[in-house]
Amino acid sequence: MNSIPAPTIEYGTLAPLLVVFGAAVIGVLVEAFAPRYLRKSIHVPLTLLSLFGAFALVLVQVLRGNVPTAPVAMGAVAVDGPALFIWGVILVLSFVCVLLINDEGHFVASAAAVPGSADEEEAEAAGGGHTEVYPLVLFAVGGMLLFPAAHDLLMMFVGLEVMSLPLYLLCGLARRRRLLSQEASMKYFLLGAFSSAFFLYGTAMVYGFAGTVSLPGINEAMGRSASLDPILMLGLALLGVGLLFKIGAAPFHAWKPDVYQGAPTPITALMASGTLVAAMGAVLRVFWVGLGNLDWNWRPIIWGVAALTMIVGSILAITQTEIKRMLAYSSIAHAGFLLVGVMATFGSAEQNAVSLKAILFYLAVYGITTVGAFAVVTLIRDPGGEAGHLSRWAGLGKRAPVLAGVFAFFLLAFAGIPLTSGFFGKYAVFAAALNSGTQPGDSMGGWMAGLVVVGVVASAIAAFFYVRVIVLMFFSEPAADGPAIAVPSMGTVAVIAVSLLVTVGVGLYPESVLGVANDAAHSLFIR
Repeated sequence: MNSIPAPTIEYGTLAPLLVVFGAAVIGVLVEAFAPRYLRKSIHVPLTLLSLFGAFALVLVQVLRGNVPTAPVAMGAVAVDGPALFIWGVILVLSFVCVLLINDEGHFVASAAAVPGSADEEEAEAAGGGHTEVYPLVLFAVGGMLLFPAAHDLLMMFVGLEVMSLPLYLLCGLARRRRLLSQEASMKYFLLGAFSSAFFLYGTAMVYGFAGTVSLPGINEAMGRSASLDPILMLGLALLGVGLLFKIGAAPFHAWKPDVYQGAPTPITALMASGTLVAAMGAVLRVFWVGLGNLDWNWRPIIWGVAALTMIVGSILAITQTEIKRMLAYSSIAHAGFLLVGVMATFGSAEQNAVSLKAILFYLAVYGITTVGAFAVVTLIRDPGGEAGHLSRWAGLGKRAPVLAGVFAFFLLAFAGIPLTSGFFGKYAVFAAALNSGTQPGDSMGGWMAGLVVVGVVASAIAAFFYVRVIVLMFFSEPAADGPAIAVPSMGTVAVIAVSLLVTVGVGLYPESVLGVANDAAHSLFIR
């Protein structure tokens, strides 16, 4: 009788992932057995130390040159250069987001109580709080790490669900505007469930064609096929819907403004930075590794999605009067800019590495600037919570000039103004796209130039609403009953300071991050 071979798991290579998941499990045990008054004092150091330790393990692998040359965990996880870079970015972003989460006043005292009821008031008076936020965040971060590193579609689905399910809960725990927060959670859950169903059904269709869920195996099966199988095309369309939903690309973007507005702002910062980085990594993994032999079919579709996403995000942002909704549409536009880089995959391996370097650089600099912007938003307060309406930001430059100046600089970075990290991010992506379009034999060469033109026009439109907020802050008179400026905690000060230093530093010396992204881009497990 044949024995079943034991699985081979490279625990050292997967150590960053295992540390985060292990800390999340310990956090659940803390919730189950530790006294209520001790839980937060245990959760905060546990969460921060686990994220820091996981990041240190990523650095150790990179500095020692221990980047694997093949997938690990029986071929299910690809811990290559891009995956390690994305892991490092997600862990840094998660660490600073936890510093925001640690501030008091963001989360409801009793999520089970009806908003505005006596039970909720009693829980607030008693100083109640949801300390399970911390293990939920760790589970979400673990899913973010697994999602872009998955080397087969089933493992990617597992990462997608582990990332998404905690976020559905966290979105409904805002302390203020409870009904809006619960509505955001329900919308995110329902639409996210639909997108997950699309992804899973697409996986089944692709498996029916290729006989495997391994991304390289799917790529090889498409290379052997002499015709386009309808099952394959249907599967690819469904996979694309599931992935494009997660990055908020048009026309699958409708969830983003409502969820960003209703969720607690630290959770919004985590989703706008870490989730986007993870989801874009998964998009690259599927389209470049799994569908590399079919790029002449999906590139025209992604061209249209990228153009539509940039235009929709930039134009609709102009009409917004709520600061978090405006930043949500800004995030949609930036997803379109990143898709421009995904398009730039035609040509040699060196050209692909240039495009991948640009995308990784963009993800890193955009993520840290986003966290800094949302950290500033948490400090502008009305009696009912954060001052979300733009009219409440009028004259902020006269009441809190330093805070307004920092926020203005983040907005200029989003707009891609020179001497900010955002400028070099957009330049790198657009340059990679133009260079890809000049490759011999690329039938979409002219189309790539057109897409870059659309991106430049969308950037100009986006600059309008960023500058509008700056003008409102510095050239309008503050209202007599204007919002209060909350005294920031040391954690919030650290988040804003680090975000500002990175945005300024990379804007002046982009080679520091570009060099790391370039090294990571040359070790993608592709084709």
